[in-house]
Amino acid sequence: MNKQERVTFVINTLKELYPTIPIPLDHKDPYTLLIAVLLSAQCTDVRVNQVTPLLFAKADNPYDMIKMSVEEIKAIIRPCGLSPMKSKGIHGLSHILIDKHGGEVPQSFEFLEELPAVGHKTASVVMSQAFGVPAFPVDTHIHRLMYRWNLTNGKNVVQTEKDAKRIFPEEIWNDLHLQIIWYGREYSPARGWDMEKDVITKTIGRKTVLDTYLKKQSSKK
Repeated sequence: MNKQERVTFVINTLKELYPTIPIPLDHKDPYTLLIAVLLSAQCTDVRVNQVTPLLFAKADNPYDMIKMSVEEIKAIIRPCGLSPMKSKGIHGLSHILIDKHGGEVPQSFEFLEELPAVGHKTASVVMSQAFGVPAFPVDTHIHRLMYRWNLTNGKNVVQTEKDAKRIFPEEIWNDLHLQIIWYGREYSPARGWDMEKDVITKTIGRKTVLDTYLKKQSSKK
């Protein structure tokens, strides 16, 4: 297959596997999504979804959030890891949303990335999932799979995002990045990877990745 055929194969296979796409992080509006995405840094979505109901029961908007102290926020979100930084970020960005944006989450990459503890990936998730603006947030699953599928050189997530935006049609970015995440979790994980179940990598995978996998398998015999 040439590159365009591989891209088409990826799109069609993912569409078949995930005709409806669940959103990984539970939320009810842009603010609760922003907080959930911020908490998900170096933490599983499952863990975040266990913690956010406790936090949002006390504060599901910036006005209630700033009534809590950083220490109170930290105590609730501790299971998500990096709680000192994340609690300061949540408290600080809530203040900024009230002071600069009327308590609303801004629909702008520029303004989102100005918020404490909010990087480009978090901003991309919010723009994509809360506001429907085309974006391609790259997490570890997407970074891994784009490399396995020989669609990027895998140097860093910035390059992977550029490559993804270049080769995939913009109108499907918002669905596709979620489909790739689910596929990575279910069929192409970093650990315990069974290539026989991973139809995309098995069909179009990078030769060095396939060779390394097969060598490991043969050494186990």
